[in-house]
Amino acid sequence: MNWLDMPPLAALRAFSAFAETRNVVEAGNSLNVSHAAISQQLRALEKHLGVALLDRSGKSMTLTLEGERLARSLHLGFGAIGDAVAELTQSKQDRPVHVSLTSSFAASWLMPRLPAFQAEHLDIQLALDPSPDLVSLRPGGVDVAIRYGTGSWPGVCSEMLLPSPMVIVAARVLLGEKTSWTPDELSELPWLEEFGTTEATNWLSRRGVGHGPSAGRISLPGNLLLDGLRAGQGVTVTARHFVEHDITSGQIVELFREPENSGYHLVTGDFPLRPAAKTFVGWLRRQADRM
Repeated sequence: MNWLDMPPLAALRAFSAFAETRNVVEAGNSLNVSHAAISQQLRALEKHLGVALLDRSGKSMTLTLEGERLARSLHLGFGAIGDAVAELTQSKQDRPVHVSLTSSFAASWLMPRLPAFQAEHLDIQLALDPSPDLVSLRPGGVDVAIRYGTGSWPGVCSEMLLPSPMVIVAARVLLGEKTSWTPDELSELPWLEEFGTTEATNWLSRRGVGHGPSAGRISLPGNLLLDGLRAGQGVTVTARHFVEHDITSGQIVELFREPENSGYHLVTGDFPLRPAAKTFVGWLRRQADRM
């Protein structure tokens, strides 16, 4: 049969409900419609097919042979559809919450707090995807992203999670006794950058330096960047929040600070979050509020 010749799905569903209950009132209750609506759909189905599906000669309606045949087919068809939907839904709920974030944020902020989340939500699995790349958020893919910036990304919903300006910092052991540095002077020192970024060159360029770090640039994962910074291996650009204690202790020197309107944002797609992802997002908000 051509799909265009198929009866309306509502009529088939009404007939299937009647075939299961053998009563128009109960069929209506199962579909949350009136018994009159069921009767109307049954007549519309018979008219569409040109076949008598119901015997109305007795006190109550019964199925004709043709009706019994259609009822069996619909029972199998709707049953298969229901099983497939249930399987897909369960698979969707069981899938770990996929989180895209930089490795520096994961190592410095999220990972120390994760044991508390796991203790509260033993049934929710997380898949952390540390990358500096700007990923797409879509159903079945990345659920939540944590991005640094001003929050002006098109096609997504974002809210400030952790306000923190970017700072240019270096260990005191690298800087020696010199307390004041120009961008051009800093370009003569080695720099550290997170894999996949060009923050050192970009910052120097914005400050009028026409070349990158003259003493070399080391690219490394974000979780190792702060270790290298504290060891005096180079100057780096990082969110101030991650080095506040080091700056206060005097181990790290803040050389320059970028504008204050930036920070880490909680970013979600323009679609409803799965329950597990919604729980994780709520937990992130509460963790940030406690700071």
